[in-house]
Amino acid sequence: MRILLRSIPTTTVTLFVVSVICMNLLANKTLLQLDWIALDGGILISWLSFMCMDIITRHFGPKASNSISLLAVAINLLTCLIFFVASIIPSNANDYSAFNSIFGGTWFILFGSTVAFLVSAVIHNTLNWFIGLAFKKNPHGKLAFAMRTYISSFVGQFSDNFIFSVIVFVFFAPIFWDGFHWTVLQSAMCALTGAVAELLMQVVFSPISYRITKKWRAENVGKEYFDYIEKEKA
Repeated sequence: MRILLRSIPTTTVTLFVVSVICMNLLANKTLLQLDWIALDGGILISWLSFMCMDIITRHFGPKASNSISLLAVAINLLTCLIFFVASIIPSNANDYSAFNSIFGGTWFILFGSTVAFLVSAVIHNTLNWFIGLAFKKNPHGKLAFAMRTYISSFVGQFSDNFIFSVIVFVFFAPIFWDGFHWTVLQSAMCALTGAVAELLMQVVFSPISYRITKKWRAENVGKEYFDYIEKEKA
């Protein structure tokens, strides 16, 4: 892990970890709820998480991307613990009920977001890699890039949204939130609509990720990690 962290540019890892933490916080707010669709605030930033995973998977492989995903989850859990401790410390200086409700969070939201993210990360990274293997003649071309990015991101984001929605809003919300809940249909439509919205963001920002991966190859980024992997295989 230390060699991998030294090899991946810090900006990419930082953006990835921050986006995962923000997803967890933003998921506390429902942006839109109708009979057939519901959206939570996590969709505003989740596209960035998947874009970072896409870049890491493309250059370093799915195993490396999964490792960084686990690191992001660990940091997110630590951050949530710090927020929780801060929220339960009594204070008579002011009314901090809003702060406590947001940053104190609820255990089932954290549980749902963690499970959903880990499962979707593995799905995304694995699918991205195997799609890339189908383009043997020109694995770094724009067509290969588009197929890997768009298909894996859509499937991964749908999985993340759906698993989280079902765990939090179908199973736990009716118990802990005074009957408030989403239906399975709302969860599916939330997952689908969110995946489409996030895919559009990927399309907008994919030229940036394409240039990043191209630059990494040109600058031989990660040489130490790749040399280490080769030694392990020998």
